[in-house]
Amino acid sequence: MNLIDIYIQEVTKRLPENNREDIALELRSTIEDMLPVDYSEEDTKAVLEKLGSPVTLASGYLDRPMHLIGPRYFDVYMTLLKMILPIAAVISLISMFAEHFIGYSGEQVVINVVFSLIGEGIGRIIEVGIQVFFWLTLVFAILERTDKVSDEQPLTANLKKWTPDDLKNIPYIPKKKAISKGEIFGFLMWTAIFSTLYFYANHLVGVYEQGRDGLEFVTPTFNQEVLLGYWPIVLVVICSQIALALYKLLKGQWTKGIAICNTAVELIATIVFIMILTNPNLMTQDFISYMADLFTTTANQFESWIVSGGIFISILFAVISVFDGFRKSKINMH
Repeated sequence: MNLIDIYIQEVTKRLPENNREDIALELRSTIEDMLPVDYSEEDTKAVLEKLGSPVTLASGYLDRPMHLIGPRYFDVYMTLLKMILPIAAVISLISMFAEHFIGYSGEQVVINVVFSLIGEGIGRIIEVGIQVFFWLTLVFAILERTDKVSDEQPLTANLKKWTPDDLKNIPYIPKKKAISKGEIFGFLMWTAIFSTLYFYANHLVGVYEQGRDGLEFVTPTFNQEVLLGYWPIVLVVICSQIALALYKLLKGQWTKGIAICNTAVELIATIVFIMILTNPNLMTQDFISYMADLFTTTANQFESWIVSGGIFISILFAVISVFDGFRKSKINMH
């Protein structure tokens, strides 16, 4: 049964989202009709062999042909394209940010620099995407035209013909247990944003006012010296979050181990956050006075609101994350 589930998963993941469920039911019914009553694993393999590669079967359900490169290399081509594009985009963005921050003279307001970087970053991602698409397409076009094999059956990632035994190396992942690459990317992006805000808080986080040349930085929110006093444990939190993201990427689904690791990371991060937030010297007096006047309250009341609100929100999000992790890890495989 597990081979059948994985086979159906491999077919339907290449189809439009709104058609997957119906086709999965239809395909399962077809396979079960082709099997004897007391079937064995060898019977299952024979039926799946007869149905052919999941890539070929999926292409039969599509209204459009899979001929950007050709049926033999198309799936390998798309797999590499999806793998290389994000890596190239991230490397490009990191190099761009490094160039700007190393060369930052301090003459411009940092927030204005950030806005300009966003526009440049979008342009850089588009440029890298075009370059990767062009060169990878060129390589596969040459590869296909120099391949003298007449067999048009799609190749697997290891450039071999598909067999039912390949399904044994693919884990069956229910949709509700799956960890998407978008979720991991968002998690890493938030970690990068938090790290930047933490170590450059005196330039980025604070009160801004409209000036003659755009936004002007009036006063920072946090005492940078106080923040940097916690840098070793903050670095531990950042590294643990990155390690957790890589662990999620490796597994691809919520497991009990990931749920436990997620709980540990959330617990450490929440404790560290509360420890920093409750430091009486964390916020600058100028910021507290400015905001107290703005909201027509006392400095002590405003500071109390920030601390209590921050603690409540951090604990709430940590509890939700931990609960959601264990809930997904307990979802049955079938």
